[in-house]
Amino acid sequence: MRDMPQDRRPTRIQKKNRAAILEAALDVFSTHGFRGSTVDQIAGAAGLSKPNLLYYFPSKEAIFTALLSGLLDTWLDPLRSLNPDGDPMEEILSYVKRKLQMSRDFPRESRLFANEIVQGAPRMFDALSTDLKALVDEKTKVLEGWMDTGQIKRTHPHHLLFSIWSLTQHYADFDVQVRVLMGEEDPFDAAPEFLETLYRRLLKP
Repeated sequence: MRDMPQDRRPTRIQKKNRAAILEAALDVFSTHGFRGSTVDQIAGAAGLSKPNLLYYFPSKEAIFTALLSGLLDTWLDPLRSLNPDGDPMEEILSYVKRKLQMSRDFPRESRLFANEIVQGAPRMFDALSTDLKALVDEKTKVLEGWMDTGQIKRTHPHHLLFSIWSLTQHYADFDVQVRVLMGEEDPFDAAPEFLETLYRRLLKP
């Protein structure tokens, strides 16, 4: 968004338009990816003219970057909540549940993130190599500490996290495939129990 004078705050209309642009962009980007999306598509979905949209965001890349910035912070919150002083099994299972719930509540955001990673993370690489890596380094040490004390079974901590991401985000990233194969059954009905059983058996000392 263009810089506003220091003594001026965004008006209600400006906040509303900016939110409408980001919401429309989330739909467009999560459906078509960054390369397949256009400013015209986003403006049309937001109900704004292209010049009006460009007042708030100077380019398609600026919109995408704004979305990813907020998304990454939201995506990291469940991992940040992994409490080193809590019961290890319950902390991990709670993390799995939160990640699964995010796939249910935020499927477009998950697909947006996945599309960016598949493209080589050109707009997120710095954040992945700093914010995400620092958090994962911190939490893998927590997992290793629980393993060292025999509270959970020893396994590779990075691959444990990767498996949780894969098994939970799959329901959002491959939503169409999952729902076609399961028919009328809601995939989220049985998924929590299945994943809890899987990780209890994997991690039980």
